[in-house]
Amino acid sequence: MTDSSPVSPVSASPASALPVSLHRESTPGGATFAVLTIDAPPLNLFSTAVMDACATHIADLVAQPPRAVLVRAAGKVVSAGVDVHVFSGLTPTDAEALWQRLFETIIQPLEGLPCPVVFAAHGLTLTAAFEMALACDIIVANPAAKFGLVETVVGLTPSMGGPQRLAERAGSGRARELVMTGDLYSGETLHAWGVVNILAEDTIDSAWRLTQKLADGPTQAHNATKQIVTAWRDRGIEHADAITPRVSGELFATDDLRGAVASFLTDGPGKASFSGK
Repeated sequence: MTDSSPVSPVSASPASALPVSLHRESTPGGATFAVLTIDAPPLNLFSTAVMDACATHIADLVAQPPRAVLVRAAGKVVSAGVDVHVFSGLTPTDAEALWQRLFETIIQPLEGLPCPVVFAAHGLTLTAAFEMALACDIIVANPAAKFGLVETVVGLTPSMGGPQRLAERAGSGRARELVMTGDLYSGETLHAWGVVNILAEDTIDSAWRLTQKLADGPTQAHNATKQIVTAWRDRGIEHADAITPRVSGELFATDDLRGAVASFLTDGPGKASFSGK
């Protein structure tokens, strides 16, 4: 598969650099956003080094959250999956500790960032990379990109949250089908299933523009949206309803809401700018 997206505004890192990089950028309006790039040619396999680098950079994002994050990959593929050497010789106790560490250092903190997180899938996106995508808020994909949770080839089930997050987006039947068959599914198919949010031939460029748009938006309101959706996912609509008054009410103390309301009353809708405060 060839990458039909244009050259990314973020250049690939040199071969001697770490296999994952983090760059902080600013929109023309001055909003800070971050770009996390997987760059471990030729296949962007999730080796121990890639996993450790992802964890390090995600910890940096947690410590200093930007107003939006773009997760992407350099090269022809997003990732051909996990480097199987990672599994060699693991005992059940070792494996349990590995998955627990990956949840605690990659999936859960990425998902819990208090800002929108966009994943760009321009090509083949397998196993750990797909599971990272499912932990993001919005997935932008090339229609011809291929996705798969193919762990059955080594007698494993996806263990970084893929089945449950896929079930949330597409339903339990689709999740079982995708995982149990180990087949590859196109971006177009997963868009129809509700897994992929946006289809774009110019995948990375579209994801870049979307990330900037979200970064320029009301960051505190976006965080509130994430809290409400998470409450629904964890304990259902009743729980989400119970926390919404507090979460929404707190927004009335933000500069962004106060300024946007004043702007609406003075200048009409769509004229407000947001600082993220």
